[in-house]
Amino acid sequence: MPTPNFFENDLHRFYQFLQSEKQYSHHTLSNYRRDISRFMDFLQTHPVNHWDDIEESHIRQFVSQIHRQGLGGKSIQRLLSALRRLFRFLLVNQKIQNNPAANVRAPKSQRKLPDVMQPQQLEHLLLLPENITDPLMIRDYAILEVLYAGGLRLSELIGLNLADINWPSKQLKVLGKGEKERLCHFGKPAENILKKWLKCRELLVNNGENAVFVSNRGQRISASAIRARIQKLCREKGISQRVYPHLMRHSFASHMLESSQDLRAVQELLGHAHLKTTQIYTHLDFQQLAKTYDAAHPRARIDLQKIKDYRE
Repeated sequence: MPTPNFFENDLHRFYQFLQSEKQYSHHTLSNYRRDISRFMDFLQTHPVNHWDDIEESHIRQFVSQIHRQGLGGKSIQRLLSALRRLFRFLLVNQKIQNNPAANVRAPKSQRKLPDVMQPQQLEHLLLLPENITDPLMIRDYAILEVLYAGGLRLSELIGLNLADINWPSKQLKVLGKGEKERLCHFGKPAENILKKWLKCRELLVNNGENAVFVSNRGQRISASAIRARIQKLCREKGISQRVYPHLMRHSFASHMLESSQDLRAVQELLGHAHLKTTQIYTHLDFQQLAKTYDAAHPRARIDLQKIKDYRE
């Protein structure tokens, strides 16, 4: 094996390229580093002395190994994407003659439908206690209302600043994946609790802090704090379903699609780059429709697969 610096120098330049030229986020860079490090560890047991010694068979062996260890198809697909990007970089910089990961595909994994909350469950979750005065509890309800009203990702909500709120049009300007901006909407319930929270925020916020949602220490709230507060609220309300921030986004998408049947509009509202990402909610909608039929029809003997095949 070559000295560690042989690979590390090129990897360092690759990560710099992703950060400076491709402008990948810190989170994405961290994923790339972890995935590529895992592959480099795998190579330690193989006679690989240079980048050009890495063959397609090495990639396939690596994929088989991590799949046997229990890594799912989606995670392997992400890992292969990182390797393909690395080898393309090395190819452009004349470190290799071909991309050994170009033709390797991840094993297929069973498609998991996202969880959602039923509208009645959400009504119970979002129902404000009478005479609520605790600032942090008011903040928690505002967080849930905004997540559900606009279908926001957790990172988008945390990144919200005061200047991002457009009160007349009831819109929020958020920064989504790939540093793409989009506008999210909110209705009267979210507006009311958000205004209530902003009055409480003045009692907690540190000087110069622009974040909409702050912690009890007056700084921008963290993802872990939001998750913990949501779990606490659900325990207090006797909600047994596992509730987490992204569940609000799933529920928003499912309920919007169920009501409007406008897939393109829901794609735009969610900020999905590809329509196929949004289409998973059509499968969810069909599944719910079939359950409703089975529960309601006195002679329900529906062949779900035949109906699904017919619709597709």
